[in-house]
Amino acid sequence: MPQLNQPEEKKKFVRNKFAAISSRYDLLNSLLSMQIDKYWRWKTTRLLKEFPDGSVLDLCAGTLPLSLELTRQAKGRRVLAVDFCEDMLRSGMQALPDDHRKPRIFPVCGDGEEIPAPDDTFWGCTVAFGVRNLARTLQGLQEMHRVIKPGGKLLILEFSRPRNPIIRPLYAFYLNKVLPAVAGLVSGDKEAYEYLASSIAAFYEPEELLDMMRQAGFSHTERKPLTFGIVNIYIGVK
Repeated sequence: MPQLNQPEEKKKFVRNKFAAISSRYDLLNSLLSMQIDKYWRWKTTRLLKEFPDGSVLDLCAGTLPLSLELTRQAKGRRVLAVDFCEDMLRSGMQALPDDHRKPRIFPVCGDGEEIPAPDDTFWGCTVAFGVRNLARTLQGLQEMHRVIKPGGKLLILEFSRPRNPIIRPLYAFYLNKVLPAVAGLVSGDKEAYEYLASSIAAFYEPEELLDMMRQAGFSHTERKPLTFGIVNIYIGVK
């Protein structure tokens, strides 16, 4: 693993790694999470049920799985899907089912720290497993706050470190040993999944991220742990 001490170094590394695994990304997500990732996205999207119409931003949208769930749950919802890796968006667009959701998903290649949208545009902003990859986390959160309408909601779905003394060592072994080995065989890029493990280990504690959300201007901040605390949904209101 290279040292990613500078923001631009991290951006370049992450973009290149996601580009390398983009064609196998969805397969690996389902395989490595045993399809629990679909449940996590469903739970996250349900928290936007008070905004069934209008526009939502899916930031760090990747191959568009959350965009698909956002449009599935609300037929009057439009989604701007922003990701800074064009290869991920292209893979997602090629796999989109040809149904009512497709015309309501608008992919844009852009940076989460400089969101390509005007102020007060979206009723909601979702980020699934992408906040970890921002080079400047607070700047990204401030940008999310800027583009959400007053009264709108931010939902961050992100990996965490379980606190349960039984689950924690089992999860650490899976994350650091099993996952990179299996993913390396399937994707051909073991380093990308070593980065995944190291980025989870280095990520903020839940209270630190909630505090940063408050610094960025969000109120009513809270988190909902899922699956023994393997992931959290972080919630904030503008």
